[in-house]
Amino acid sequence: MNLKELQPGDMVYAATNISNDGSLPGVPEGELVAPLGSRGVIINLGHLEENPDKELMLVRFETHDNELGPAIGCWFDELTGTPPVPLIESEET
Repeated sequence: MNLKELQPGDMVYAATNISNDGSLPGVPEGELVAPLGSRGVIINLGHLEENPDKELMLVRFETHDNELGPAIGCWFDELTGTPPVPLIESEET
């Protein structure tokens, strides 16, 4: 699925652990805000003013109590359009 085809209201998933880079008010810098696989909804699409080629998505991820958390600016490489496949641990025989 091509993330660039998605629109506000579409669902995405965290492709990696997403931590606050210091731009999210009221949340300590470095704190995990969306663990790998977290489901979120796209609120808006945009780009950096200084670099129009650097696109981003504004996403609200579900919290552990199934509420929508604060809006978080995410790079496309931090997101996926499909849920990440869980790792399967091999059993020793």
